[in-house]
Amino acid sequence: MSETKTAFFHPAQTYDEAVDRASVLHGIQLEYWDIFGKRHVISTEVKAAILRAVGVPAGSLEELNRALEKQFDRDWARPLPPTLVVAGDTEPAEMELRLRDAPAASARFTIDLEDGRQVTWTVCLAQLPVRAAAVVGSDQFVAWRIALPPELPLGYHALRVAVTDEERTWGECTSRLIVCPSRAYVPEALRDHGCLAGVAFHLPGVRSHRNWGCGDFTDLRALADWVVEEAGASFIALNPLHAIANRAPYNTSPYLPTSVFFRNPLYLDVPAVEDVQASPRAQAALARPAVRDKIEQLRGSEHVEYERVYALKLSILKLGFAHFLRQEWKKGTERARLFREYIDSQSLLLEQFAVYCALDEYLHRRDPSLWVWPDWPAPYRDPDSDATRAFARRHWRSVLFHQYLQWQADLQLGAAEAYVRRKGMAIGLYHDLALATDRCGSDLWAYRSFFVDGCRVGSPPDDFSPDGQDWAFPPPNSRRHWETGYELFRDTIRKNCRHGGALRIDHVMRFFRLFWIPDGQPAAAGTYLLDRANDLLGILLLESVRNRVLLVGEDLGTVEPHVRKTLEARGVLSYRLFYFEKHPDGKFLPPRAYPRQALVCSTTHDLPTLAGFWLGRDIEVRREAGLLAGDAAEQAFAQRREEKQKMLDLLHSLKLLPRHYPRHADHIGELSPELHHAVLGLLASTPSMLMALNQEDLTREPEQQNLPGTTWQHPNWRRKMRFTVEELRTDRMVRDCSRRFRDWLERSGRLNPPPRPQ
Repeated sequence: MSETKTAFFHPAQTYDEAVDRASVLHGIQLEYWDIFGKRHVISTEVKAAILRAVGVPAGSLEELNRALEKQFDRDWARPLPPTLVVAGDTEPAEMELRLRDAPAASARFTIDLEDGRQVTWTVCLAQLPVRAAAVVGSDQFVAWRIALPPELPLGYHALRVAVTDEERTWGECTSRLIVCPSRAYVPEALRDHGCLAGVAFHLPGVRSHRNWGCGDFTDLRALADWVVEEAGASFIALNPLHAIANRAPYNTSPYLPTSVFFRNPLYLDVPAVEDVQASPRAQAALARPAVRDKIEQLRGSEHVEYERVYALKLSILKLGFAHFLRQEWKKGTERARLFREYIDSQSLLLEQFAVYCALDEYLHRRDPSLWVWPDWPAPYRDPDSDATRAFARRHWRSVLFHQYLQWQADLQLGAAEAYVRRKGMAIGLYHDLALATDRCGSDLWAYRSFFVDGCRVGSPPDDFSPDGQDWAFPPPNSRRHWETGYELFRDTIRKNCRHGGALRIDHVMRFFRLFWIPDGQPAAAGTYLLDRANDLLGILLLESVRNRVLLVGEDLGTVEPHVRKTLEARGVLSYRLFYFEKHPDGKFLPPRAYPRQALVCSTTHDLPTLAGFWLGRDIEVRREAGLLAGDAAEQAFAQRREEKQKMLDLLHSLKLLPRHYPRHADHIGELSPELHHAVLGLLASTPSMLMALNQEDLTREPEQQNLPGTTWQHPNWRRKMRFTVEELRTDRMVRDCSRRFRDWLERSGRLNPPPRPQ
């Protein structure tokens, strides 16, 4: 013991010192460097505001010292941390055991594996060296490093320890033990040197001759036919399918969902629902001229009419559900049993979500001014209140209906994924997990303790937003997730892996650090908070391997070098955007400079399409929306001319353009077929594992799906495809574009591999 360094709690001497000590303890970065290389030193005011948001009293030096001492006590008083996340396929992992005094006792460890087996072993503490010690008041604590058994199975287990000697028990504790792989799953077609490609779609904007003015799960089958047979691609990339409120213009973004756990019933193919087909009332409703006219109007509308489509679909689905209640549920049929099994498999998550949806519908119908749960009557703002429970019992049919909608969405999406796999797609459906959660949505209503009030998430100043960005949603409560074994985080990943072969993680840097902005402060005044990256990544990899899902991390913006190195080591693909891949002097990178372990793409929903980039359409739209003043717009056009010239120079140097093609960007008015073909060739020629092309870029459309910083000023997330899925096969221009795309996939070795014989 005499050689062991002992830690003592020492009160801070000044308020600023106490704020800094507490900030470091809670992961608040005291400074950071932005993308321009500028150092930002965080003010005491901002650090104190974030501390208060995470529950640390920061009104005075005395308050902070008490909080620091209390945290010091808590850290040493628990024998084991609440959750241990370890890699199971590397060197044997260790854990730290902390106990009061240094007993000459034995520690008996038991691991209850998730498959029901047990692993037990005993350690004589007197034979182990003490690694650390601390004095807390009148108590002295010591710590040992204990090796876990080798070759533990992957999974979510329980770890128990009991420390006893002949006279008494010195300490007992139960922790969650999560054993993870060291790398993510990679499909066989991509191992070694394989490369594949896909086409990205915004599902609501998919047009077809049969849907109701909004793309649905059945449309995915028609898209798969075209993507495989005409384009030769291996996956369909989709924006998040999360549940949203379906209210324009403020609640249509798939990246600001009401729940990340469940799908949007808007995507249901209503006539394909079995109970709609079996219900005489539903069939009679579908046959009414007024309903047929509505469907035709919605199908022919310029933009996606979220509210009208959703209202019409719900009216028919409720008739089908009434038939299901009478003919299946009450009779206890096989389908009723399958529905019960689905409900049971979703545990509390589905129940909470369905109660929220039923309450939202009920309260808004009674008072149309009630749009969000913070405005509901106080008893209903609490999911565990007596009033909420009474409502759920009284309106059980409505609650069951919203559970039924999720069951049907799961069935139809599962059928779509099975279909694209039968078509031979090597990856299948590529899903997207949003970073944000609507502060007025279901997840915040049901799981408030997992979010931090008093701060918003955003991003620091960069070349896209010089004043930073305020995304206006609350940050996660990292400590709460850790203390509860990351169960909610695990379910987030697991549910979004379902029915897919790849998962994109929006703003993957969140696992390392997230930019917090205290309420009342501008975006540029915020700072980063560190998270438990090893734990979060470990669980992400575990779900990837278990669900056989490839991972892509969206790592755009301010990215620390170690983040990309860590993701690469874990097998998570980087996300490389053509517009951003440049040398320090602004010249575009050649294909050979792109990393192997990456997805390369032309653009994103928030940036101009290739045609829009060349026309400067995005700059014009931002000016029309009031986001760019006259001088700023002219500067943007001037910068764009320089970028276009550099792009043209690279394409000529790579001999991707004909020799006679103009060499000055000012001589090219729009994205010509030759220029389009050259950009496709550059992307396809990279060594990156995956290439994705947005549907708008395949068909040379100038309008982008979303214009950041706008709501009503721009038809965000409402744009429909220029062509229907049927026209993708018949239109001459589309066929020429898909032929060129397929040609590049074949030349670069990205063509979807032929299915193996059964």
